[in-house]
Amino acid sequence: MTFPVSGVETPFWIPPLVAFVVSFFSSMGGISGAVLLLPFQMSVLGFTGPAVSSTNLVFNIIAIPSGLYRYAREGRLIRSLTWVVVGGTVPGVIVGQLVRFNWLPDPRLFKAFVGCVLLYIGGRMVLETLKLEKVTPEGTDLSDWRVKCIECSLRRLVFEFRGRRYESQTRFIFFLSLVVGLVGGVYGIGGGAILAPFFVAHLGLPVHTVAGATLMGTFITSIVGVAFSQSVAPFYHSRGMEVAPDWLLGGLFGVGGMLGIYLGARTQRYVPARWLKGMLAVILTAVALNYLWGYLAALGYPR
Repeated sequence: MTFPVSGVETPFWIPPLVAFVVSFFSSMGGISGAVLLLPFQMSVLGFTGPAVSSTNLVFNIIAIPSGLYRYAREGRLIRSLTWVVVGGTVPGVIVGQLVRFNWLPDPRLFKAFVGCVLLYIGGRMVLETLKLEKVTPEGTDLSDWRVKCIECSLRRLVFEFRGRRYESQTRFIFFLSLVVGLVGGVYGIGGGAILAPFFVAHLGLPVHTVAGATLMGTFITSIVGVAFSQSVAPFYHSRGMEVAPDWLLGGLFGVGGMLGIYLGARTQRYVPARWLKGMLAVILTAVALNYLWGYLAALGYPR
C-alpha cells in the first residue's frame, strides 16, 4: 500500500500492528508510544520530512482516549495535575513546531535531535527504575487505587494515593511542562514521554498516578499541534515543504494504538513498574545511541 501524502510504501497491517505492540507497553508508564513510533517511521518506513512530526500527533489523538477512559474509570486521572501540564505544554508545542519547520527540516539534523531527546528520556527512566522502591506505596489495600486530591492551588498540588500523601510545586510543574511542550512540538510526541519519567524520578510521584495526567496532556497538546500544522500547511507548501500530517498513515497507527493503550491501562496495576521502566529505558537508549552514532558517522566521525 502506498500512502500518497508521505510516499510511504508498506502493507496496510504493519502500522496498526506496530502501534499496538508499542502502545501496550509504553502506555503503562504514561507514554502514548509516539516516542518510539517516530523512529520507526523515519528508519523503517523512510518517512523523514517535517510532516512526520504532525503525523505522529495524529496517532496520539486517535489512540489516547481509550487509555484515558480506563484511568478515569479507575479514579487515577488527577485533573488538577492534568490542567497544569496542559497549560504549559500547549504554548510550548506551537513554538516547537515552528522550530521544527523552520530550523530542523534536514533529516540528519533532526535524527540527531531525536537521539538527544531519547537519550535524555532513557537516562531519566534508568534513574526512575532505581528509585521505584522508594516511591512505591506498601502495606496498603491493593484494591484501593483511587487518587484523592487534597489541595490544588497556584502554589502547590497535594494528593493522597494508597495511604500516602504526595506534594509538588505548581509553578515548577507549569514551567517544566512549557519546556517539555517545546521539545515535544519539535519531536512530535506531545511531551508525555518526557514528563512521565521526570515526575516519577525527580518529583517522587507514583507512576500509577501520573500516567493518566501525562496521557491527557499529550492528547490535548497533540490536538493543538495537528490543528496548527494543518493551518500553516499552505504557507509551507508554497515554499516546497510539506508539514501537514499524513492522515491515513497516522490513522492506521492510531487504530492499533487505541487498542494497545486501552489494554495497557487496564493491565498496568498487575505489572511491576520496575520491569516496565527498565525495558523502556533499554529500548529508548539503544535507539538514541543508534541515531547519534549515525549522525556522527555522516559527519565523518570517528576518524
